[in-house]
Amino acid sequence: MHLTSSPVDWYLIRASGIVAYLLLTAGVALGLGIAGRERILRWPRFALTDVHRFVGLLVGLFVSIHLITLAIDSFLPFSVGQIVVPFATSYRPLWTATGIVAAELLLALAITNRLRHRIGYRVWRRAHYLNFAVWAAATAHGIGAGTDSSASWNVILYTASVALVAGLLARRVARARLGDGHRTGREFLVGAGFAALVGGLLVTVPLGAGHSAAATQSPRARVPEAVNDTLTGQVVNQDGVSEQLVSLTGRGSGASAMLVRVDLLVSGPRLDSTSLQLEFLPSGSMCTGSVTNVADYSFDGTCTLADGSACDVHAEWSAAGGSSLRGTISAYRA
Repeated sequence: MHLTSSPVDWYLIRASGIVAYLLLTAGVALGLGIAGRERILRWPRFALTDVHRFVGLLVGLFVSIHLITLAIDSFLPFSVGQIVVPFATSYRPLWTATGIVAAELLLALAITNRLRHRIGYRVWRRAHYLNFAVWAAATAHGIGAGTDSSASWNVILYTASVALVAGLLARRVARARLGDGHRTGREFLVGAGFAALVGGLLVTVPLGAGHSAAATQSPRARVPEAVNDTLTGQVVNQDGVSEQLVSLTGRGSGASAMLVRVDLLVSGPRLDSTSLQLEFLPSGSMCTGSVTNVADYSFDGTCTLADGSACDVHAEWSAAGGSSLRGTISAYRA
């Protein structure tokens, strides 16, 4: 049951996921930084351990926020079962599944941390290595399932995170193999090369698979030339001091399913800015653009697909009680 389509929730889904990933990266980096006899950070071990645990708690908090907002937001229509069971949703199933697996492994690790004194140090330490699997799955999930993954700032974020973790991991492996008497500058070269290789693979491969599903199959072939679907959704107003944000979120159902989001930033009688986003299911092909005309119960807009082709969009509806709406939406390749 989806309770809201507020733009605040939509932005909170993305922000909480990104913050959780950054905290997870920081936690893994801290773990690698305090491991071994020669630690990178020279703080007392007990202080570093406390910081490491606190970062872990924050990761759990933001992952929980991410999952809860996904469950209640109607733009991405996930049921509780689809959030818990891998491959139960048609929305980018592989990359969504990696996120579910990462969250469930994270929960299992939290349980082992609570039971550390009962299960013994050796078992706990071996289980603790699953943090690398959690981080790798979270990286793939963020790149493959995130709607902002192709943005330049996000590419930089993931590349830097992968380079940091891969470099620290390579440093630790190099130190363990070279031994105390053979630590040289080669460690830096090994770490940098390994980081560049892993970073390039993790960033380019999921991005290519998740957002251009289409290099081998033309994006044009994955999106119909014309779509005329039934539209259901909600319109929500967010009043500010001088501006008002009006958001329409909905789902087109028919021969081809799509997710729809429109945001209008209104200042007095004029529109300051608009955005339009369509996502065709199950391929995940995105079409982003702006609204060109708005009436009381309709709008027109244009958007651009990954292959550079444009679509003309028209929607009209009538109120279906409260903020709910019901009508039709059409998208035609220009």
